[in-house]
Amino acid sequence: MGGDLAPRSEVAGAVAAVREAQLEVTLVGDRARLEAELERVGARGERGITIEHAAEIVTMDDHPGEVFRKKRQSSLRLATELVKAGRAHALVSAGNSGAVLSHALFVLGRSAGVERPAIATSFPTPHGPFTLCDVGANVDVRPSMLAQFAALGAAYDRVVHGRPRPRVGLLSNGGEPGKGTELTRAAHALVEAAAARPDAPFRFVGYVEGSDLWRGTVDVVATDGFTGNVVLKVCEGVADALFGLVRAELRETPRAQLGGFLAAPALRSLKKRIDFTETGGAVLAGVDGVVIIAHGRSDTTAVKNAVKLADRFARAELPARMRDAIAAPA
Repeated sequence: MGGDLAPRSEVAGAVAAVREAQLEVTLVGDRARLEAELERVGARGERGITIEHAAEIVTMDDHPGEVFRKKRQSSLRLATELVKAGRAHALVSAGNSGAVLSHALFVLGRSAGVERPAIATSFPTPHGPFTLCDVGANVDVRPSMLAQFAALGAAYDRVVHGRPRPRVGLLSNGGEPGKGTELTRAAHALVEAAAARPDAPFRFVGYVEGSDLWRGTVDVVATDGFTGNVVLKVCEGVADALFGLVRAELRETPRAQLGGFLAAPALRSLKKRIDFTETGGAVLAGVDGVVIIAHGRSDTTAVKNAVKLADRFARAELPARMRDAIAAPA
């Protein structure tokens, strides 16, 4: 109930996921509104779709910590409790990401040894995907937390991308050891010490700049949630702007239009690779359960893919595999 287009895109996306992948989805929220949306998309009584009524809604303006105590009948609270009780295998939300984090922490709990869970996601590059952690869960962090985001990102990368010892870097404003802030310099020392162990589960490449992310020199980039979220939104904006510029150029002359016609399949394929709606969402790494945080402006396609991503990670037992990856380095 918390996304920008909720509950319209959530219901339509869930129905699409059920129909495409034969999943079972519980919609948690205001029953009357959810039933009206199911009616609108021709899915009233659809097999695989159930409703769990929630009397309250978490808004984007709600304080993440306070809302957990004050709105005990919220759709987010009840959905998280379904996962805790084993009545659902994963949680998907396009609502207040801070509230998703607080509910996951208080209801599901964090994995053993995790100081603070973080949001991890993947970006495509010409050299293969790289993992960014954190992209929005933790705005104010300590050096130990930032260092652990490197470990969480590496564990995620090992499970999702299959790289046994991913190359990890800390995002900074330069590659030299003296660059960065007091926070990044302290975290740099911690990550460097962890990577120096003989059984370290990752290799540390040091500081990386924003331009390094796309060069194939790093597999995992650790940063605080404020910076990571800015990176995420900038990447989305740049991708949209570039495609807008390309479309404009391809309309300039008859020759350009012909070139655009010939290049259209490749451009569509590229757009699909970098479109956030095709990814669906990002995983909250470090909690005892599969939690997918979708973009606030997720449309039907994005919600559908977020639900399918949740199903994939639940079937792969991602939390348990990440716990093992952190506890038993290669």
